[in-house]
Amino acid sequence: MSELLGFPNAPLASARRDRGKRGYNSGLAAEERAVARYTAAGLRLLETRWRGKSGEIDLILADGAEIVFAEVKQARTHDAAIASLRPTQMRRIHAAGSEYLARCPKGQLTDVRFDLVVVDGAGRCDIMEGMFSHF
Repeated sequence: MSELLGFPNAPLASARRDRGKRGYNSGLAAEERAVARYTAAGLRLLETRWRGKSGEIDLILADGAEIVFAEVKQARTHDAAIASLRPTQMRRIHAAGSEYLARCPKGQLTDVRFDLVVVDGAGRCDIMEGMFSHF
């Protein structure tokens, strides 16, 4: 019917929107799992999905005086989630982290850590501390 109305790709666009919604919601759920793990370990949540000029950081937390920037990745397997963090994204997160540190009292001298949090299809959540701090 949509083809008759001149919208041949309407079913495809609808399916794409549905996938996008599912991806967005599963990303939120993965971030919630990560926050629960961090707060159970005694960290304090400062920001979620913080956006600077350089990009977005999923979670920003405080571990005592240390600031933790966490990127949350969800995939069917942990290996697939790890592989989805690309060097370009790491650079953007580092740049956004630098922007965030400009707001901190010690600025760039603040102790920081860049974590990768991976959530698999079964909902297992692992925090990989300092996974890309060296980058």
